[in-house]
Amino acid sequence: MVARQAGKVINICSMQSELGRDTITPYAASKGAVKMLTRGMCVELARHNIQVNGIAPGYFKTEMTKALVEDEAFTSWLCKRTPAARWGDPQELIGAAVFLSSKASDFVNGHLLFVDGGMLVAV
Repeated sequence: MVARQAGKVINICSMQSELGRDTITPYAASKGAVKMLTRGMCVELARHNIQVNGIAPGYFKTEMTKALVEDEAFTSWLCKRTPAARWGDPQELIGAAVFLSSKASDFVNGHLLFVDGGMLVAV
């Protein structure tokens, strides 16, 4: 990318890089590190016309969250706390990736795009 003087990097961050939640401290810390990696890479690579951004998913129905999806109390809490009032579907992340990898985002750099049904602003 540096040799071509152009490129896009999309890191997978998490809404948890902004919040604390019981039992997931190591996960949140690792995603906080990815958030700062994204920002640092932005500063280092912007002069080479390389945009470095992150997608920060909220709660999505995946294999990793299966136990939480099946936990009625957690799902109730999630639906009450999320303005969209539901779990996300992994397919809903595609648009964010397409945008961040397209020319439409050429002046977007060092940004975390939260795809979380509005949860981060409502918690």
